[in-house]
Amino acid sequence: MPPNIYTDVNGEYRGTDLKVHKADGFTNYTVFSLWDTYRALHPLMSIINRERTKDWINTFLNQYKNGGMMPVWELSGNETFCMIGYHSVPVIADAYRNGIRDFDTKLALKAMTDYAESNRYGLPAYIKQGFVSNDDDHESASKTMEYAYDDWCIAQFAKWTGNDSVYQIYRNRALQYRNLFDPRTKHIRGKVQGTWYAPFEATEINNFFTEGNSWHYSFATQQDVDGLKKLYGGSEAFAKKLNELFTTNSKLSGKELVDVTGLIGQYAHGNEPSHHMAYLFNYAGKPWRTQELVHQICTEFYPNNPDGLIGNEDCGQMSAWYVFSAMGFYPVSPGSGDYAIGTPQFDEVTINLENGKRFVIKAKNRQQNNFYVNSVRINEMRRLWSFIDYETIANGGEMVFDMSDKPNKVWATKEADMPHIAVDDSKFTAVPFFDMESYKFEKAGSIKFGHISNAAIYYSIEESGKPATAFVRYTKPFTISRTVVIKAYAEQRGIKSPVVQRKFYKMPADKNITIISQVNPMYTAGGKEALIDGIIGNEKWRAGDWQSYYGKTFEAIVDLKTVKPVTYTGIHVLQDVNPWIIYPKEVLFEISDDGKIFTPLATVKNLVTTDTHGPVHQMLGADVNTKARYIRIKAFNGGTLPAWHEGAGSPSHLFIDEVVIK
Repeated sequence: MPPNIYTDVNGEYRGTDLKVHKADGFTNYTVFSLWDTYRALHPLMSIINRERTKDWINTFLNQYKNGGMMPVWELSGNETFCMIGYHSVPVIADAYRNGIRDFDTKLALKAMTDYAESNRYGLPAYIKQGFVSNDDDHESASKTMEYAYDDWCIAQFAKWTGNDSVYQIYRNRALQYRNLFDPRTKHIRGKVQGTWYAPFEATEINNFFTEGNSWHYSFATQQDVDGLKKLYGGSEAFAKKLNELFTTNSKLSGKELVDVTGLIGQYAHGNEPSHHMAYLFNYAGKPWRTQELVHQICTEFYPNNPDGLIGNEDCGQMSAWYVFSAMGFYPVSPGSGDYAIGTPQFDEVTINLENGKRFVIKAKNRQQNNFYVNSVRINEMRRLWSFIDYETIANGGEMVFDMSDKPNKVWATKEADMPHIAVDDSKFTAVPFFDMESYKFEKAGSIKFGHISNAAIYYSIEESGKPATAFVRYTKPFTISRTVVIKAYAEQRGIKSPVVQRKFYKMPADKNITIISQVNPMYTAGGKEALIDGIIGNEKWRAGDWQSYYGKTFEAIVDLKTVKPVTYTGIHVLQDVNPWIIYPKEVLFEISDDGKIFTPLATVKNLVTTDTHGPVHQMLGADVNTKARYIRIKAFNGGTLPAWHEGAGSPSHLFIDEVVIK
């Protein structure tokens, strides 16, 4: 099982700098699938395999010294960058919290902050404005959520090792998930600039999330569950929304991903972002609900068959989840030292600790239907809490569950008996959000702001060619009638949020468009008007401003409303071959005065081959000299994917973001 030893017999290994090094005082390892394994595998190892955990951390630090960064997803001395976050950080923090400290802590903190302050994957925007938007980097909502958790781990580690200045910075960054919490839908939502991406569907797997959707990331606040409960309106409202996650009849929508499997409602046990969520009912005083769900997952999703895993093993994470859960507890928040109690799957389990002690878990009266916890005793003392801490395990002893076939809805329901984890938010103010679905308007647009905690909001308006106005306090919605940039910040208790901004566009009103082809529902750009809004896009197609016609020819008719002189016709198209987007073969433009009989005007061929991978974009158009009311455009799909592509022979996307008629 990974991680695997990665040295010759003499201790030499090839580092991430591709040079040969020799491990001094540790064993070097490889295969760190940290986006998966920080959640349960590494926390399990910090209990039962502490010597190797120390080696893994020293491997991280040597990769930093040799190659400039700790691993994200490292394989055979190569950083693949195939997942997000910087999840070597929680592995180190969890190990340190649990007493594994035989490594250079100053170097570790420097390695942590060097990545967190780098220019990788939307981090500059995350630092400047408090979140990643999809025009900064794709999968922006997931990155914001995972960065915030990693930052909490940095803050904790800095506090434990005596660096208060770093602690203060990263404590605030750990709260930046709140900048993507929409209080109307009670979901984490992606943003483009400072506005929510719309239309919003919580079930949709799209370019704002990593291997998941809004349901899977709306509870991904392991560092601040108490803070999330407040955003929902308290424990009862939180539990109600959490229960909806597991009981909704809504189906997955958007992109089809084979990783998102093992569904209970929208909970997806076959993929890692959901793994802690069944245990969150403990934090709302409903541990019996956790017990029901954990029992269901353990018995239905881990059968003793060759296909006994509901998803990818992911280098041990799927199995580690089961090992923890079968023992009766789980690390919801690695780095906290606490484990939420679930329901044991065996009559007796013994953990043989490396300190020579044993921790024995027993389940009395455990039968097929007796999966509810009636009471818990540790070393003969009755425990009212629905969690245990690392020290209880490390000191050895006996934990006895008394099982029942009926839920005990009294046990661990009081605030003092629930697990708690919170981030001090006394010096944090979330950014405001633009409380509207569109950033485009025809005649006038109404601007409305919102905030998750009713902070004071201040805004400024900047129009091309004019100086920006001074920031003034927002009191009510106001109207704009020209294309402008609006900037805003919030202030609460004397603490200002970062400044967010959005450009609002007044759309041309001199034409209409009818689209005859069927747009791909994943890439609609908000509707047909996106193709005649006068806004020319760029290579950041994942921001949602491009339309796709998958395996189809694009056909549309533009109505200029009256017969007018026409001097240019064109369409703006994009190619990014690896994600299946290919330029059209050619574009045909036709004209008509009545919208029925069309005559050819121009044909423009694409000259860029699929060897140009992208992302690249171009205007395919022609200068003309004619008059017309109607322009018909046919952009012929680029065909199937080339032979070198992993999806060779499959249909391709045709991406268009603007039809230009002059």
